Amino acid sequence: MRSHLLNDTTAEQYRRSVTDGVERVAAKLAATDRPFTGITVDALSPRIDEIDLDQPLHDTGAVLDELEDVYLRDAIYFHHPRYLAHLNCPVVIPAVLGEAVLSAVNSSLDTWDQSAGGTLIERKLIDWTTDRIGLGPAADGVFTSGGTQSNLQALLLAREEAKTDTLAKLRIFASEVSHFSVKKSAKLLGLGQDAVVSIPVDHDKRMQTVALARELERCAEDGLVPMAVVATAGTTDFGSIDPLPEIAELCEQFGTWMHVDAAYGCGLLASLKHRDRISGIERADSVTVDYHKSFFQPVSSSAVLVRDAATLRHATYHAEYLNPRRMVEERIPNQVDKSLQTTRRFDALKLWMTLRTMGADGIGQLFDEVCDLAREGWKLIAADPRFDVVVEPSLSTLVFRYIPAAVTDPAEIDRANLYARKALFASGDAIVAGTKVGGRHYLKFTLLNPETQASDIAAVLDLIAGHAEQYLGESLDRAS
Repeated sequence: MRSHLLNDTTAEQYRRSVTDGVERVAAKLAATDRPFTGITVDALSPRIDEIDLDQPLHDTGAVLDELEDVYLRDAIYFHHPRYLAHLNCPVVIPAVLGEAVLSAVNSSLDTWDQSAGGTLIERKLIDWTTDRIGLGPAADGVFTSGGTQSNLQALLLAREEAKTDTLAKLRIFASEVSHFSVKKSAKLLGLGQDAVVSIPVDHDKRMQTVALARELERCAEDGLVPMAVVATAGTTDFGSIDPLPEIAELCEQFGTWMHVDAAYGCGLLASLKHRDRISGIERADSVTVDYHKSFFQPVSSSAVLVRDAATLRHATYHAEYLNPRRMVEERIPNQVDKSLQTTRRFDALKLWMTLRTMGADGIGQLFDEVCDLAREGWKLIAADPRFDVVVEPSLSTLVFRYIPAAVTDPAEIDRANLYARKALFASGDAIVAGTKVGGRHYLKFTLLNPETQASDIAAVLDLIAGHAEQYLGESLDRAS
């Protein structure tokens, strides 16, 4: 069994095995003509259930053959231009190369004596990102597994900075369309059910600052503690960007921690055309960025950034066997001192490889393309009498629904849209997401692929309308 360990004696076997895997994936990518095969759970489950994990195949070629049957053939491929559903981006080749390197070397980024140069590369990228945001010379941060963890850590710091022993008094303010991780974080942090105050949004799905001011005033009047305001720079459903400068003013006025969830909108940090859309982010106390959304990185690649490096002490614990206190005095850089995680992948390498190959302008150009495509798509949908579109895009998301000319029952229209989404997914021709707006079912395009064209959007709209019309026709037949 030692023949499977990666070391100096198995380097050639490693090369052959990885090359075989890469060639198979490359062939699959080249041959993919739709984002999904449409396979069902009931059809795929038996294939995997019948595999006996206690009976190995003893050959990576045979394992790859099996993998083709249980995974590669039916995987959902985000690189296809008609994958239009969630916040999943196609990935850039330098980052995939970085993934291969970091997996093989397998550095752990918790301590210097497990990572060395990896520690310094991550720190350099944190400095690069905080500089792009404009957080100032005292800023710092750390890579995380994703936006949910980044938001959790930011709110942990905010809770500790609020300096109260009465957790029931703490309040977090976030828009009604903010990410669910805000409420989840409040629960994990031991706050009460009423800890998150939902602030209404305007027609463009941006937080209403008048309502925020009113709630902050009420908080003070009631003797409660405004722990944090979470402003969103790119909501999951709409891509909307809260009015960051106005929110910053209110946070300063009420002495409240300002966190910006820019998991989606962080791509604007590299934008050549639209950077001004997140003006005000530089005034935040903490910021979440997901490079694996709008920097075209493989999952996972995220970070939490803070204006004041000293606040990261709230996540610091020292263990004699890992990061004893004396290491701080010796100026040994242990990233575990800043992180909620201990063992942690060298995910920063993927972004490093990308920047050193493409440059920030290259990333920004790609993100600008999808933002411009969303504007073009919005015009298409707005001009199409078959559809109702909710808001003009701030980033690259379009929320809309099919509106049949001959049907006025909102519940029946809901069912038609739900059916169209499911039928489209089952066909594998395209994948779209869904959400609710005002209690009604809507569909959603999340455009993160620069290869997607306006013609793809038009074609998918026709497919949606066709499926919805089929459902309504069958519904009429059943009713008669």
